[in-house]
Amino acid sequence: MAVSLVAGATEVNVIGLFPGKAVVVIDRGAPRTLSAGQRTAEGVLLVSADSRSATLEIDGQRQVLELGQHAESAALTGTLQSVTLAADGNGHFVAEGSVNGARMRFLVDTGATLVTLPAVDARRLGIDYRSGQQVVSQTANGRVIVYRVRLDSVALGTMTLNAVDAVVHESAGLEIALLGMSFLNRTEMRREGANLTLTKRY
Repeated sequence: MAVSLVAGATEVNVIGLFPGKAVVVIDRGAPRTLSAGQRTAEGVLLVSADSRSATLEIDGQRQVLELGQHAESAALTGTLQSVTLAADGNGHFVAEGSVNGARMRFLVDTGATLVTLPAVDARRLGIDYRSGQQVVSQTANGRVIVYRVRLDSVALGTMTLNAVDAVVHESAGLEIALLGMSFLNRTEMRREGANLTLTKRY
């Protein structure tokens, strides 16, 4: 499935992903292969790519997109920011995004009150989570101590939210960051078949 990104008057579709390369279609033109660091005449820069996702820079904004994800840039138009995710084979919505500007892979979880980070990811981001408030969380594996923090930013596609409440789990059972309701409540969620569209509210 292709990835589509619209920025200003430029529409970019990622139709192939490889280590260090991406195949893109710009403004419905012919497919072209970009290498990491290459910028097109339209100003589209491929920052990096692997078999899972591509980081593109368009109009000065970096977007991390994987196959099945659609985003529309609102930086120049002032229109609503939205991102559309495609469910995986298990019906889950998994997407590449970022926390405090650093790459992060999320599982959308409407059952999680807050954005939830594994401790290993929090340490990678340099978050001093142990200085945060300790709270008790009820999980499928019982009650665990977690640390409440506030993230400077959480981004998904072209959509960025600032000052997002989160918790950090030291439990070994959490293997992926959860995009919980402290992020999702600030979006309008629309489910259409196997797609989930999130539109920024504030």
